[in-house]
Amino acid sequence: MLKIAILGVGTVGSSVINILQENKEIITARAGCEIVPAIGVVNNLNKKRNVNIELTDDIDAVLNDDSIDLIVELMGGIEKPYEVVKKALAKQIPVVTANKALLAYHRYELQDLAGDTPFEYEASVAGGIPIVNALREGLSANHIESIKGIMNGTCNYMLTKMINEDVNYDEILKEAQELGYAEADPTFDVGGFDAAHKLLILASIAYGIDAKPEDILIEGIQNISSYDIEFAKEFNYTIKLLTIAKKVGSEIQLRVHPVFISNNEMIAKVDGVMNGVSVIGDKVGETMYYGPGAGGDATASAVIANIIDIARKGKGSPMLGFERSLKQNLTLASSDSIETNYYLRLTVEDKPGVLAQIASVLSDKNISIEKMLQKPDKNDNAILLLSTHVCKEKDIKEALEELETLSYVSSKPAMIRIEA
Repeated sequence: MLKIAILGVGTVGSSVINILQENKEIITARAGCEIVPAIGVVNNLNKKRNVNIELTDDIDAVLNDDSIDLIVELMGGIEKPYEVVKKALAKQIPVVTANKALLAYHRYELQDLAGDTPFEYEASVAGGIPIVNALREGLSANHIESIKGIMNGTCNYMLTKMINEDVNYDEILKEAQELGYAEADPTFDVGGFDAAHKLLILASIAYGIDAKPEDILIEGIQNISSYDIEFAKEFNYTIKLLTIAKKVGSEIQLRVHPVFISNNEMIAKVDGVMNGVSVIGDKVGETMYYGPGAGGDATASAVIANIIDIARKGKGSPMLGFERSLKQNLTLASSDSIETNYYLRLTVEDKPGVLAQIASVLSDKNISIEKMLQKPDKNDNAILLLSTHVCKEKDIKEALEELETLSYVSSKPAMIRIEA
């Protein structure tokens, strides 16, 4: 018998408890022993919860209970769960977590603390999609060339509706909040930070890169306009908030931002609240993982898979997929080193010579125009929608700064990267 404590009995914690009880027979058969949710830890004992186990608000008593064989951390936050997990690992109690923020900031410290004590975290990335184990185990013979992921269902739902139903950003954000997909303060999702935490976890498994959210390029979907969507439709693109990890020589690019991506790409077909991750290995080529990225039962499914794995194996494997002795000599790339195609949106005075002057500014930065659309706006300005040939991020930033200062440019230019 494996007795577990669930720290945090919210949506996911409740699902973990109920699935372990409802699917007890098949889980026991697969784990090789009975897994019993023995106790749940909550902040408010007066709040009604749809679970049938003992609840307590005394987390220290649970950590000091020698009958508990495994801790499931579903508390949320960063520093408090970090202290709790450290205490569990110091006592060599196995831990399973779904806490992406905890791992975004403390994954390497926790790996060192865990040692041979099992520490699993499949549910921290893309909910019910088994992408962590795919990278750590299924693709372990490969050097990973790139990871591209749609790993925030809120953003993907909003962009899908904006593209398919011509709904504007503010309208669809309100709908997403009413449906419970977006929080009252949606910044963590729409600003790209949730997806960035997940990217950092996968990048550590794939490349051994120790980066924090503050170290990487993160942009959200707040400034996507109907003009951007019109351009995308015209040239067979869709717009996605994409997490990208890419090996370029001895450097690793890590970035989260909206992209134009060809409708022919497999990942472009991931719509609504679903998540998808494309991984390219040097030997296997491209593999694609698709499924629900959030939700109580889907996330709980990944949590329980980790518990079953620990029950089977007992001893932990390297938490991030590497022995610490392996040195890959890979470094984090600067965002200035990105080379790709770019899309620009410019609001300018509608008069002769303006386009030629804009083309001149771009040319001075070694940037050439590939495609263009021009649209009128209600203020008798022109909206110029341009895509470039491949150029450097450093050059496009400098060009945008110069364009913004020109008298005939009416508002701050917008830029979206085009991911080949």
